[in-house]
Amino acid sequence: MKHIVEILNADITKITVDAIVNAANNSLTGGGGVDGAIHHAAGPQLREYCITLKGCATGKAKITPGFNLPAKFVIHAVGPVWNNGTGDEEKLLALCYQNSLQLAVENNIKTIAFPCISTGAYRFPFDKAAAIALTTIDAFLKNNPSIEKVYLVVFGEKDHKNYERILNRFYP
Repeated sequence: MKHIVEILNADITKITVDAIVNAANNSLTGGGGVDGAIHHAAGPQLREYCITLKGCATGKAKITPGFNLPAKFVIHAVGPVWNNGTGDEEKLLALCYQNSLQLAVENNIKTIAFPCISTGAYRFPFDKAAAIALTTIDAFLKNNPSIEKVYLVVFGEKDHKNYERILNRFYP
């Protein structure tokens, strides 16, 4: 599976893939970090479209057009806020990846790019989040070969090195 999963140190809003995943908040109408950057790059039509979706529960995902982005679609996944593992955060984070990948399959998406969901303002520990992402993606791809490439996108050399370290542990 390692050849299907690749880590990129890049701006997710500039990647040409079928879909990018947005680390969204429950309202889906934009926020800070990756969410704000995606909404800004996609243009005001994204926010207008998201308003019609009437929010999204934590762990779930919804799909929209990409509007002004190079990606055809945006999959909005609402990650959990880290509360020291007392609120099913690990399960909810895994569901973000699983539900996003399921939407990809349902929409004939072959290439998808994920940010590090919940590791920013939501304070999910990076190593734990990366391991959950890799485990969930790996299990999903074993049963869904239609997805050809998954990019795990980080923004910064520190996160890139950390994700590479975890990926190499995961796929020796």
